[in-house]
Amino acid sequence: MTHQPDELFSAVDSLLAAVDGGTVLPAPTERVRLREAAGLTQAAIAQALGVRVPSITAWEAGRAEPKGERLEAYRRLLGGLAHRYPQPASPPDSNPGFPPSPPPPPASSRPGLAGTGPQSVPVDAKPGVMQRSGHAARPARTGTPLSRRPTGKAAGPASAEADDDLRFENGPLAVIDVDTDGQVLAYCVGGLVLDVPAKSIPALVDWTLKEAKLGQSKLSGPGKDADPLLVLTASALERYGLPAALTEDERLAGRIPEGHKVIKQLARAEWKLTKRGFGPWARIYRPAQGSERMCVQLCIPSWNALDTRHWGHAAQLPPAELARLLGTFASRVMTPRGSTAVTGLELMTAFHPPTRASEPGTDGKRHSQHNPGSLGKDPVDCAPCEAPDGHPLLAGLPRFHVRGPAEKLFEEAYDWARPMTDAECTLRHLVGIDVNMAFAAGANGLVVGLGEPAQVKQPVFDPKLPGSWLVDLSHVDLSRVKVGKDKWADLDASLLPSPFTPKGERPEGPAWYAAPTVAYAQELGYDVRPVEAWVRYDNGRYLDSWYNRLRDAYLATMADLGVGADLSPADFLAAMDGYRQRDPQLAIVVSAVKATVKGGLGKLRERPRGEGWKPGQPWRALSRPTWRPDIRAAVISRTRINLHRKLVKHAAFTGQYPVAILSDCVVYAADGESPLDFLPYRDGKPLPGGFKLGVNPGLVKHEGTQSVLWGEGVREQFNAPELNLARYIKDGTVTDQDTGE
Repeated sequence: MTHQPDELFSAVDSLLAAVDGGTVLPAPTERVRLREAAGLTQAAIAQALGVRVPSITAWEAGRAEPKGERLEAYRRLLGGLAHRYPQPASPPDSNPGFPPSPPPPPASSRPGLAGTGPQSVPVDAKPGVMQRSGHAARPARTGTPLSRRPTGKAAGPASAEADDDLRFENGPLAVIDVDTDGQVLAYCVGGLVLDVPAKSIPALVDWTLKEAKLGQSKLSGPGKDADPLLVLTASALERYGLPAALTEDERLAGRIPEGHKVIKQLARAEWKLTKRGFGPWARIYRPAQGSERMCVQLCIPSWNALDTRHWGHAAQLPPAELARLLGTFASRVMTPRGSTAVTGLELMTAFHPPTRASEPGTDGKRHSQHNPGSLGKDPVDCAPCEAPDGHPLLAGLPRFHVRGPAEKLFEEAYDWARPMTDAECTLRHLVGIDVNMAFAAGANGLVVGLGEPAQVKQPVFDPKLPGSWLVDLSHVDLSRVKVGKDKWADLDASLLPSPFTPKGERPEGPAWYAAPTVAYAQELGYDVRPVEAWVRYDNGRYLDSWYNRLRDAYLATMADLGVGADLSPADFLAAMDGYRQRDPQLAIVVSAVKATVKGGLGKLRERPRGEGWKPGQPWRALSRPTWRPDIRAAVISRTRINLHRKLVKHAAFTGQYPVAILSDCVVYAADGESPLDFLPYRDGKPLPGGFKLGVNPGLVKHEGTQSVLWGEGVREQFNAPELNLARYIKDGTVTDQDTGE
């Protein structure tokens, strides 16, 4: 012993004096009970006491105690809560008083137990971030070691939506942070916090795979489980010897140098990095042993892993809130695999892996075989007309040759505008409506090619056969179109964009189109006679599961924000007003889901990204079976056609025509400021086949309203009679850079 008797007696007297003075805090479990009984979050208490959330976590876990003025303030808070929320009636042999007897020290501080396993600490989930409206969060887990903790799920609806696989009972991801006491913590979904004993990146990877129980079950039968994702905060980077930010050269390279000490540590521990190296989305692995994968992915927000265009201010959130945000996205979409574009593409593959296990052979063994409905494991060449400029298939063209519509498939979203008519100028407002998840809706039920294209001369058009078709649609006259089985409508074609070109111009001769565009010409009542086609006889509804997953994620998150799918038009507009401010973190999830749709489709025709590429040479993306420009073109074609169909229905019924269109945003002139001032609703029912207000993909919402005087003034200011006002209708801000001045 190091204490003399007098010192021991003095210490005991001090402890008794503290008890007599009422300055001893209640046990950690009682601190948690009091806070939860009052409905307070750790963030609220941290803000009141002027400390960080991890400090409250440590106090409630018994790993640390407040000092000085904060000790007195925290004791006063707990005393007030104990008066308002007394202990429930207890058996005679219990001790419910305030404060109760001190608990035994946590496992991580007991002799012989340090580092034997992570310690779980409850963290109250922020209301609304991880739970559906109207559902209360379940109690958080207790602070027993991971190896002896009950196997129930973590608190919060995000866990309720996750799988029941006990291998991944702590969720798909964790945010790694260092608290004020120097303890490394892993913030998981559902409000769970684990102690992290790892002292280096290799040890952290090893701990994640052996003890953390992180990951996500596969989305389809032949698929693979998602690897655990660790999000490293700036304090964690410092702890593990990584830079807080990348230098300019490292940012351009997308990684830290190969000679960095952390990479050497990984190499010594026989861990490998993928070709992308150690960058914002690093993957650390060892070769799989049978069906068992050994891979951990890192996300580093301070290295710009979370693009602010899609993830907003997520990188600046406290660890617990960031875990909730990313956990919500992971449980509803999938564990992020990189940018939202990469995740969107990976989600397609997750539902349709290229291979599957065969039935057992005569020897009882299985082998890998093609998975029907997938794109396969080997890339296929696109048709020459589908190849973007610079593709190896076009290497034989003259150097400065510019391909025209008869040589190049050009299916893109609308960017169209026209001058306002005199009648429209007498109206007061310009009202913009926006199609929800327009490109996702365009993918729903769409039949796309799965295999290689086959060239056909003088084919008979088959709307059910996906491919690219060379056909002359210049004879289609929008002044008279078919709008029903035997019903025709006379329209003012000068006020409508052509459905066949992104700029809305009428085609002048043969051009390449995706199947939905050609099918729409038939739907309008006109004959089509293709000259040539590249069709895909191997086809299917490849994107259906992808669409359903993203649709459900979008609708569930919007419902959490108070925007349900069964609202009346007026109630929907009211619910959409300021919905992002109700819970900014959930609003970020909505943005990320939308970006996953657009980015994933964009990845289907990814262009060269530097790397010394020259026209005519292959680039890295071409080696992927998911490099499929024909699928992207088909989705965009169908999305544009879906929009044009609504424009025609609306014009035929109301005589109103759009002033401007940008992608999925349409602007109309109206007397009122609301979409209800020009959308034809009768008894709450919309025009069949026209625009309908609602949150579901394919329905529309209010994008913004500006005055007609604003629109005419902007066009006059920049001397641009056909300036696309849909680009600025949301907030009315126009800059010289936007107009090219």
